[in-house]
Amino acid sequence: MPIMAIDDMSIAYTDTGVPPGRPDAATIVFGHGLLFGGWMFGPQIEALREQYRCVSIDWRGQGDTPATADGYDMDTLTDDAQAMIRALNLEPVHWVGLSMGGFVGLRLAARHGVLLRSLTLLDTSAGPEEAAKIGEYRRLARALQWFGVRPIRGLIAPHLFGPSMRADRSRKPVIDEWAARLARCDRAGVRRAVLGVADRASVEDEIATITMPTLVAVGADDRATPPDRSRRIADLIPGAQCHLIPDCGHTSTLEQPAAVTAMLTRFLHSVDLDEFV
Repeated sequence: MPIMAIDDMSIAYTDTGVPPGRPDAATIVFGHGLLFGGWMFGPQIEALREQYRCVSIDWRGQGDTPATADGYDMDTLTDDAQAMIRALNLEPVHWVGLSMGGFVGLRLAARHGVLLRSLTLLDTSAGPEEAAKIGEYRRLARALQWFGVRPIRGLIAPHLFGPSMRADRSRKPVIDEWAARLARCDRAGVRRAVLGVADRASVEDEIATITMPTLVAVGADDRATPPDRSRRIADLIPGAQCHLIPDCGHTSTLEQPAAVTAMLTRFLHSVDLDEFV
């Protein structure tokens, strides 16, 4: 996986490159959810890479990006994302962010709108963390640092995967892969990432200024960022589309990969067609 130096720190990313025969292809940048990495967009990247340049970023302390002593707040991660987009000369890009990646996407769109041509927000929120959940997330963050993911996997999984996914034994390898990848991450970095999400500030007062085409989608069974959070975003961003994904929890790209890919493909094609016209 390539590594980029940004402000004396290393950021891991993937890049499929410009599709053969499509020198003017647009770029999609994918921002992953908490406790994952860019790999969670594997099904979508595989389906879209022949039409788009697909780039994914791993946030600090997650995926293949090393842990740092600080900088896990959403504003700093937004700076990391815009620095990567500029360094690779990708702008304007289609941003696709899930959960934590959506927190960053909202900030990018509101503050660095020139970098984006569209915004897709999956299973995310513009508001702060629910007060009732902050204490639980802080305890989970501490447990992850002390014990790793294996002893508390059963406590974390319901936040990330819906009941249909967890009850289907044929989907167990996907959850096993998530746990194995998370276990390889630096525990202190993972704890800081969880706290960065738990302590995030609201951007609801900023997002009404977002003008690019916006798609909002959420799993019907999402516990971490319930559907009302997505409907709130769609109400605040002028012209935003909002979709509910049945039989799906928080990790929609892996739980319902075909549905998410089809929805994303239709949206991106509509954006590209409008730009052409």
